[in-house]
Amino acid sequence: MSFFAILFAFLLEQVRPLGEHNPIHSSLRVWARWVSRNFDAGKPQHGWVAWSLAVVGPALLALAIHWLLVVFVGWPLAMLWNVAVLYATLGFRQFSHHFTDIRDALEAGDEALARELLAQWQRVDAGELPRSEIVRHVIEYSVLAAHRHVFGVLAWYSVLAAFGFGPAGAVLYRMAEFVARYWKYRSRIEVQPASEALQSAAARAWAAIDWLPARITAIAFAVVGSFEEAIDCWRNHAQRFPNDNDGVILAATSGAVNVRLGGEALKPAFTPNTTQPFPSGGAGVEPPLDTVSTPGREAETQHLRSIVGLVWRSVVLWMVLLALLTLARLLG
Repeated sequence: MSFFAILFAFLLEQVRPLGEHNPIHSSLRVWARWVSRNFDAGKPQHGWVAWSLAVVGPALLALAIHWLLVVFVGWPLAMLWNVAVLYATLGFRQFSHHFTDIRDALEAGDEALARELLAQWQRVDAGELPRSEIVRHVIEYSVLAAHRHVFGVLAWYSVLAAFGFGPAGAVLYRMAEFVARYWKYRSRIEVQPASEALQSAAARAWAAIDWLPARITAIAFAVVGSFEEAIDCWRNHAQRFPNDNDGVILAATSGAVNVRLGGEALKPAFTPNTTQPFPSGGAGVEPPLDTVSTPGREAETQHLRSIVGLVWRSVVLWMVLLALLTLARLLG
C-alpha cells in the first residue's frame, strides 16, 4: 500500500499542488498557536507537554483514522487516506517554484531579480551577493527544503508503514519540523511569544526525529551522485556545520555534485510581526552555515541543474526500492 500511496500522492501534488495559504497550513498554525497559548507555562515539563500535544496528538489521530478505515471499511479507503496524508505532508511544489524562479533569473542574467527573489523566499538580506553566493545559498536552501518536504517524510512514512503506522510517521515528521520553526518564529514577535522552554523542547525533539532521515538522505545523494566524494565529504566536513543533521546533508550534497558549500550565513532582512503571514512551504529553512567551506568547485548556475538531477534521481531510487519491497511482499 505504501508504494501506491506515495506514487499517487506525488502525481496529485504535481497536478494540483497546495497553495501557499491553504486551509491545511492555516489550521496547523491555529493549532500550534492554541497549544502554546494554553499549555506553555515556561517550564521544561510544560514545554514537553505542549510539544507532545501539538505533534504526537495529530500523528495519533491520523493513525486512528487509518486503522478505523482498515477495520471497518476496507483497505481501498485506507489507502486514499494515506494518499491524503502524504499529499498534505510532502511535495516539491511547496517550495520548488522559488528555486525555479531564481534559476530562471540567473540564467537570464538578471542577478538583481535573483537577489530579490532569494530575499523574499528566505526573508533575508541578499544585499550585494555575488552570483556564486546566490547560487550557493539557493543550493543549500533548496536541498534542505527537499529533505524536509520530501525525503524526511518518505523515510518516516516508509519505516513506520512496515508496522502499519505509516500515516503517523508522515504527520509526526512534518509536525515536528513545523512547530520547531513556527514557535521560533513566534518568539520573534511581540504577541504571544513561545517560551524558551517550549522552543528548546521543540528543537531537541526535531533534532532527534530528523537524525535518521538526514543520514538516509545523505546516503541516497551519495548513491545517485559521486559516491566516494560524497562519503568523504560527509566524514570529514559535516562537522563544520553547527547543526549536525543539516551538516550531514549539505556535506554529502557538496561531494555528490562537487560544489563548494558553507560560508557566511545570510542575515534576516527584517523582524517578523503579526501583520505578516508565517512563511510556509520552505521559507525559514535557515541552514546552519559556518565560515569554513567544504571543498569543491565554486557554485555556478549549472550546479542548479545538477541539484535538480540529484534530487530527482534520489526520488527514483526511493520509488524503485519501495516497488521492489512491495513486489517481494506480494510474491512472498
